[in-house]
Amino acid sequence: MLIKKRPSWALPHSEVTPESVYLNRRQFMSGTLAVAAGLSVPGLLSAAKLPVPGEALDFVPMPGFSTDEEKTPFEDVTRYNNFYEFGTGKGDPAKYADEMTVDPWSVVVEGECDRPGAYALEDLLKPHEYQERVYRLRCVEAWSMVIPWIGIPLVDILKRLEPTSRAKYVYFETLYDPDQMRGQRSLFSTIDWPYQEGLRMDEAMNELSFLAVGLYGKTMPNQNGAPIRLVVPWKYGFKSIKSIVKIRFQEERPKTTWEMLAPQEYGFYANVNPEVDHPRWSQKRERRLPSGLLSPNYMETVKFNGYGEQVADLYKGMDLSKFY
Repeated sequence: MLIKKRPSWALPHSEVTPESVYLNRRQFMSGTLAVAAGLSVPGLLSAAKLPVPGEALDFVPMPGFSTDEEKTPFEDVTRYNNFYEFGTGKGDPAKYADEMTVDPWSVVVEGECDRPGAYALEDLLKPHEYQERVYRLRCVEAWSMVIPWIGIPLVDILKRLEPTSRAKYVYFETLYDPDQMRGQRSLFSTIDWPYQEGLRMDEAMNELSFLAVGLYGKTMPNQNGAPIRLVVPWKYGFKSIKSIVKIRFQEERPKTTWEMLAPQEYGFYANVNPEVDHPRWSQKRERRLPSGLLSPNYMETVKFNGYGEQVADLYKGMDLSKFY
C-alpha cells in the first residue's frame, strides 16, 4: 500500500542541498541556456550532482512515496528489461546498452513554454535535491517489479520551464542514434524511431510523476534508461520513456510510439486496469519478479497499479475501456 504523506518538495527548497553535492560543474554545452538567463531559483546556489555511471547518489528518502512491498532484487531490475533500442530480448539491454554514451547529455525543451532551449542535463536538474521513491512498475505484458528510484518530481522541472496556458500535453522523446543503439539500425524493427511518449498536462503535473536518474541508491544503469527517464507508476511501463532528449509542450495530443504501431492494443492513456484486457491476454493478474516455473509469484492486479487515491480523479467521467 502507498503511505500517503505531504511531499517535502512542496515546501521551499531553501538550503536543502549541501554545497558538497555540487561538484564537477561542466561548462555549458553549445547552445545551452545559461541558468542565469532565467532557469535558476533565487537563493539557491547549489545543485544536484550530475549523474556519473555507477556512482552512489545523495538523496532524501520519501516515506510518503513508498510501499511496504518487497523490493525486486537489483539483478532482476537491471537484467530483465524492455528497451527495444538495444534489442527485443529481455537481456539485450543489459548486454548492449553500454554502447550508449550518456555524458555529456542535453535535453531540448520546446513548444508552448517561456523557457525553451537546449539544456545540459546538470542545468535541468539544478537546483533540486534527489529523492528516493519506491514505486511499483507494472508492464503491459503482465509482469511487475518494485523499484527504489532516485530522481526529481517531474512537476518541479516543468514549472521551472514555465508552460503557457496553451500547453495541454507534454511530449517526450528518446535518443535516436543508430550507431549507439543497435535496435534502431535493425532491419527487422517495426518501430518508427525515435521512441515517443506523452502525458496530459494534469498527469505530468501529478505528484507521482517522476524523472529518475538512478535506482537502488546509484546512478541509472544504461539499460534502465540512463541518464534520465520518466516514471509514471499508475500507467503501464511503456509510458515511462527512457533516455530522454526532448520535452515539448503542445496544445494537441501527441501520437505515441505504441499507439501508432498497434492502436487496437495500446492507447494513449495506458492506465493499469484489470477491467480492460489486452486483446491477446488478460490484465487481471501479474507475475511479480523474481519468479520461476515452479514459483510464478502471481498476484491480482489493482486498478491504477494501487495509486487510485492519487490519480483516479484525473479520469472522472471517462470511459476507461474506450480511453485505454
